[in-house]
Amino acid sequence: MSKKNKKFLITGGTGFVGSNICHLLIKLGYQITIFDNNTRGDLKRLSSIKKQVKFVKGDIRNYYQLNKVLKNIDTVIHLAYINGTKYFYSKPVDVLDVAIKGNLNIFEGCINHKIKELYIASSSEVYQTPNKIPTNENEPLKIPDIFNPRYSYGGGKILSELMGVHYGKKFFKKLIIFRPHNVYGPNMGNEHVIPEFISRLKKINKKNKKFVIQGSGKEIRSFIFIDDFIQAFELLLKKGKHLNIYNIGTEEKISIKALALKIAKLKNKKINLKHTNLREGSTKIRCPDTGKIKNLGFKQKYNLDSGINKIIKNN
Repeated sequence: MSKKNKKFLITGGTGFVGSNICHLLIKLGYQITIFDNNTRGDLKRLSSIKKQVKFVKGDIRNYYQLNKVLKNIDTVIHLAYINGTKYFYSKPVDVLDVAIKGNLNIFEGCINHKIKELYIASSSEVYQTPNKIPTNENEPLKIPDIFNPRYSYGGGKILSELMGVHYGKKFFKKLIIFRPHNVYGPNMGNEHVIPEFISRLKKINKKNKKFVIQGSGKEIRSFIFIDDFIQAFELLLKKGKHLNIYNIGTEEKISIKALALKIAKLKNKKINLKHTNLREGSTKIRCPDTGKIKNLGFKQKYNLDSGINKIIKNN
């Protein structure tokens, strides 16, 4: 099948990651349909390619809507989910509703239409508190406290992986699961740590240097710039193996305190850090082992300084 004839459906395609995947697929010459209720997405992210993509407004929980749009599709990239840490705590029922109904509908729809290729977005949240740093794809997945609403998100992602592996064995020729680790970049919105910090730094001045961060500031994360993420995702399209799971991230670790100070320095601001309690269930360190994606040819191009500077220039 030629690229011009291959048809992709992207659920959650107006989101930050989804829209960038859309740009990639258009560049590669594929036909794209986006399925999204657009409650948290933004069609402006697709403005430069809007004539080249088909947008269908719909809810992943509505099987009738989804099944209709799956007709004549060859490959599905399933991204639709409720992201953003604050929602894990404030809307756990909604998070689980989208996760469970969305997954069931995706698998049933793909089987119904005999779609044999499916890419499923998981998350670094499935590791919770890992035994090894950096953490490879064989790490046991965990829900440490079923009463903590945070784990609505990680639990839903674990379910999607469990279904992916076992449905994949029976119904698919190419089913790949990928676990993004703190993707960031321009036009992301302010619900994630790097753009949120950049946004809040605009209010810092000589009279008010107070800058609040959660926890001790010693909590460690690894971030991947969106262009590097897209490079890795393209490798999955071309070289990813059936029933395999891939971390997508970098091993460039930084503490939240150092991150705040770095962004302040890049913005030429002086700040006084103030600490609040870390939300229960927040992990103290997260850093992926990226050996598996590197074996496909992944090479990080953007370090934190260069990536953050690209966001600052776009603000």
